[in-house]
Amino acid sequence: MTQSTPGDGAMTRRTRHRRAALASAVAAAALVAAGLIGFQAWGEEQVAAGSASAVTDKDRRADDWQRTPVPVEKGDLTAVAALDERQAWAVGYRLKSDTEVEALALRWDGESWTQESTLPNGNFPQALAVRSAEDIWVAGTGSSHWDGEKWTDRALARDPAGRVMSDAITVSGDDGVWTAGRAVPGSIKDSVPAIQSWDGDSWQRQDLPDVGKGELSGIVALAEDDVWAVGAAYAADADSPQTPLVLHWDGTSWKKSDAPGADGKTTWLGGVTALAPDDIWAVGGSASADSDRPYALHWDGKTWKSAPTPDVADGRLRTVGRAGDGSLWATGGKGAVSVALRWNSEEKRWDEAAAPEVVVRSTTTVPGSNALWTAGIARRGDLVPEIVRFTG
Repeated sequence: MTQSTPGDGAMTRRTRHRRAALASAVAAAALVAAGLIGFQAWGEEQVAAGSASAVTDKDRRADDWQRTPVPVEKGDLTAVAALDERQAWAVGYRLKSDTEVEALALRWDGESWTQESTLPNGNFPQALAVRSAEDIWVAGTGSSHWDGEKWTDRALARDPAGRVMSDAITVSGDDGVWTAGRAVPGSIKDSVPAIQSWDGDSWQRQDLPDVGKGELSGIVALAEDDVWAVGAAYAADADSPQTPLVLHWDGTSWKKSDAPGADGKTTWLGGVTALAPDDIWAVGGSASADSDRPYALHWDGKTWKSAPTPDVADGRLRTVGRAGDGSLWATGGKGAVSVALRWNSEEKRWDEAAAPEVVVRSTTTVPGSNALWTAGIARRGDLVPEIVRFTG
């Protein structure tokens, strides 16, 4: 999940596996090893994103979504986070050749995106957390920290359950850093949830309740004794559906919190945001024989309850967060289908809004602004990275 500064301005996300073809089997293998399989978009011509330049009218998207060119011609952008209108970061991959993938970090300076750095070799980022321009974390198959000048590898703690893959990371105001994901013993279908915390010197594995096989896709920290993680508990057998998984840290231990799923349907959670201790949202999707649809839960301080969402085909949600004007947004999609929902506080329901025309990997709100950033790849073209902005 992507997390920016703590509180209202944060949205979390998880990049799910997508079947696709890459330029070659070798490049595909590199991305699979990173926990990311690139999506082969439709084959129509796409304008190459070379050096970043000013946004023009023709770059504008539906309902104030506009394209902001990025200096990566081919690859994928997996996470984005912002400090304010003039400072944002995105991480992902450049496909350098049929045999080489390079992890990188981009920076928005208020006018354009430029490449700020490359990440250490072997680092395949899936999540991004920004506390300041000199305190940035990425996590995926490993983790790295940016101090304003260089990246330093910070090895995740070993987990006896298997290889750790982080799908979300968050920072809190008390200097806390948390990652959530899964430990993979061999096959992904045998994964178990995994959470780690940073103690200032190293990552520490967290003891979790036995919830069986599953994964965590989002995490948010209100305080050092109030942290929430969300994901999915895998189906126990062929007759049982996958269900939402919610875990809570109270400063002493992690406990499972009861969370309802869609009746009789496979259900999961992909992102979470905390507006207050008694005002927390988690979003994801539910699946039937026909398609996926959006799913949302709200915590009122006592119980999790489902909230009405529109019936959007392939509308699985990945991120949720509150913009500067107080509006609550959720975004996601499946394949080339993208979806954006906005909370209708008067009707107490989620309504469909104009979605970004991009295959959504990550969305973030911008503290002090009504803007949103969404990163991913273009719907058309072969792995063309793209970042779009909603200006409100």
